[in-house]
Amino acid sequence: MECVEVKLRELRTERGISQESLAKAVGVSRQTIIAIEKGRYLPSLTLALKIAKFFNVNVESVFRLREECYPKR
Repeated sequence: MECVEVKLRELRTERGISQESLAKAVGVSRQTIIAIEKGRYLPSLTLALKIAKFFNVNVESVFRLREECYPKR
């Protein structure tokens, strides 16, 4: 999980969205949102897409692969 930078908390607070309302909108528990924000849990692709769609952004705006983790060519 150290390869994925999670910007969910920043995006959520910028928009004034509570953890509870986001959780309800994407069909998970508030605890799941907390775990994602703290970097303890990476969501499935489906959940990541739902979160991005909720905020009307692309997935990379919420979840970003750290540069040092890119495959070497």
